[in-house]
Amino acid sequence: MQEITNSNCERNLGHCWFALQTRSRHEKIVRHELAIRNIEQFLPTVKRLSQWKDRKKEIEFPLFPGYCFARFSLDNRLAVLQSPGVVHIVGALRPEPIPDLEIESLRIVMNNRTRYELYPYLKEGCLVEVTKGPMQGVKGVFVKHARPYRLVLSINLIQRAVAVEVDASSVVPA
Repeated sequence: MQEITNSNCERNLGHCWFALQTRSRHEKIVRHELAIRNIEQFLPTVKRLSQWKDRKKEIEFPLFPGYCFARFSLDNRLAVLQSPGVVHIVGALRPEPIPDLEIESLRIVMNNRTRYELYPYLKEGCLVEVTKGPMQGVKGVFVKHARPYRLVLSINLIQRAVAVEVDASSVVPA
């Protein structure tokens, strides 16, 4: 767990980036309410083509549904928590700051014309499941972050395992 008094926060007079969990479909409302309160906010979005019976329209959707980012001092967290649509500040036991570098990297990606998409967050050693293809339904332990992914299927009782490579787009956390 990262300390709130990290060097990035100290340089910004105690203002750190935090992830805010929002009510369902309230990300844009939270962004607007934080702006009204003069709190720096960041809502990464992606444009998708939505189709109705009579027309098509490009709509802006949050890249991370249910979350918005804000930079503030923990002394001012009450103004953030009282904003309509904010559920809580994300953290295990208390609000945990996000390194400035992660937010800045995300902003660079969002401002670039390069194609990007939401991707499952996988850590080596976590339980995953294959969702499509010939291996659909297989569960195992994620081993290696490379293309293609390596999945290890274990039989704990006999302490044996088999490794198989699967397409990265077909693996999600179990």
